[in-house]
Amino acid sequence: MSSVIVRRSPGRPFPRTVRRLALPVATVLAIPVAWAGTPTLPRDLGSAERARLAPVTSAATLSTRFDATPFPARPDVFEYLLDHPEFATHVTRALKLARYRIWRQSDGLFLDDGWGARGTFEVVHRSPGVRVMYARGGYEQRMLPNINGEAVVIFEYAVKPGADGHPQVAPSISSFVKLDGGLASMASRVAPSLAREKADKEAQRLAKVFMRVSRAIDENPARVYDLVRQRSDVPARDLEGFRQLLNLPKHAKP
Repeated sequence: MSSVIVRRSPGRPFPRTVRRLALPVATVLAIPVAWAGTPTLPRDLGSAERARLAPVTSAATLSTRFDATPFPARPDVFEYLLDHPEFATHVTRALKLARYRIWRQSDGLFLDDGWGARGTFEVVHRSPGVRVMYARGGYEQRMLPNINGEAVVIFEYAVKPGADGHPQVAPSISSFVKLDGGLASMASRVAPSLAREKADKEAQRLAKVFMRVSRAIDENPARVYDLVRQRSDVPARDLEGFRQLLNLPKHAKP
């Protein structure tokens, strides 16, 4: 699998650098990582998948789990975006909610977060309410050695009724990050000191992006579809599936 190249700006705190190694699998909906708690692999993960991910999870430099604030969303739309990450970034970019870009090449999915982070990732497990993803990454610095590593991200979610009776999605995000070389010991010393301070802030950012996407679709699905349709490189099959999901005519106008 190709490696990830990520660029770091001078003076940026190291824990933020580490967090970016997990972003390639999660940034399809602007999912950051905050260092708190101890995650575990899902029980329904197959033996072959578990064996593949074990070298990362069993020797992780850092691991985390947090529960994001529930947000109102159509479960079918949420899952469609979750399972079509390339298309999901077209939606967030069309709505000007995120800079992330994902595209597919012959050897998998690639990510550019708009701030210098680039990566390859893949979804290695899907089951109801669970997605498990793997990334291989690095962080290129102009005057310092590159930072390289691997990440396993577990995205779990439940659908619950909100106070108004409309469905809400309650996500939980776990991650394991294994850094290469001497940076592993540095991360294990530095990251815990900022864990609790960062966790709530990052989870709220996550929920905010999700809520804005969901709100835009609820308020005017035809407008969202039309904005995405105007993008020249949007995958035609994913766009058509999105149109059908929203129950719009073929040439819907806002």
